[in-house]
Amino acid sequence: MTRLPDFPWDSLAGVKARAQAVEGGIVDLSVGTPVDPVPASIRDALALVSDIPGYPATHGTPALRSAVIEALGRRHGITGLEPDAVLPTIGSKEAVAWLPRLLGFGPGDVVVIPELAYPTYEVGALLAGAEVVRADGLTQLGPRRPAMLWLNSPSNPTGRVLGVDHLRKVVEWARERGTVVVSDECYLSLGWDAQPLSVLHPSVHGGRTDGLLAVHSLSKSANLASYRAGFVTGDPKLVKDLLEVRKHAGMIVPRPVQGAMVAALTDDEALAAQRERYQRRRLVLRKALQDNGFEISHSEAGLYLWATRGEPALTTVEWLAERGILVAPGTFYGPAGGSHVRVALTATDERIDAAAQRLSA
Repeated sequence: MTRLPDFPWDSLAGVKARAQAVEGGIVDLSVGTPVDPVPASIRDALALVSDIPGYPATHGTPALRSAVIEALGRRHGITGLEPDAVLPTIGSKEAVAWLPRLLGFGPGDVVVIPELAYPTYEVGALLAGAEVVRADGLTQLGPRRPAMLWLNSPSNPTGRVLGVDHLRKVVEWARERGTVVVSDECYLSLGWDAQPLSVLHPSVHGGRTDGLLAVHSLSKSANLASYRAGFVTGDPKLVKDLLEVRKHAGMIVPRPVQGAMVAALTDDEALAAQRERYQRRRLVLRKALQDNGFEISHSEAGLYLWATRGEPALTTVEWLAERGILVAPGTFYGPAGGSHVRVALTATDERIDAAAQRLSA
């Protein structure tokens, strides 16, 4: 089996210990794990179906699949999808890690990932035995005919939003080559200075979803990271193929979680409240960073600030750790991140304010 890279965050143990030793405790902005309460509507929905002893459906309940379709239309203007083209996943990370293999790709196939990318894109390709190519532009790929191409807008880690013309061009290029386009849209609800667009929006695909998949998560928008609640949708044929494999493999979202997902997809007020929390934290952190020698790149959407002091990323990580603030070096996401750090908005208001005060001290 292909050797996988070391888990990046394990390498932060030393600087984390330094940050923890600072008076007042650590402000951990290194990971995107939610810290706010799970909305009551979701907890209630989980409890209501907690006494169902039978196996859940791999395809999810009809209510869940309908809730996905309705939420995508209401929140993101996505139309033309059928409920059968929705497949719940055990969070989005397992979908990202296993999609190349579940779609039948392997040795001899090429999987394209962004130059700065969530590390699991690369891991998924390696698990399948495929070749990984980092590219942000189609001209970089030359005559290659990739099996699969990842899009991520808003980007993790940079917060960059891809415009409709860019998305449309990628879809057209991929169709000419028989390439499956998979769009990671876990941060689609968190647009700040720009409005992200799904690859499944009609203005992008022109009324055809063939060869297109979108991966979604409720971890960030509904604080459901511990529930492992995600889904994939798009091309009905590809979703059907994934469903058949997942049935055999037992990759099933627990039935109570499916009930909770319906509530999360229905509760737009809870989504709006969570957005407001992140927006407030973003404004505080962004100002504190910019007022104290940092430049913010991209970061027009999503859950992170992509920041630089014009020095090696690890130097910045250590400088912040001395002030009790832990962030992730840009090198976790690819060689192009060598002078940036990723600063997460996932800390309580008190901890965000503490970080701002330490930056200004």
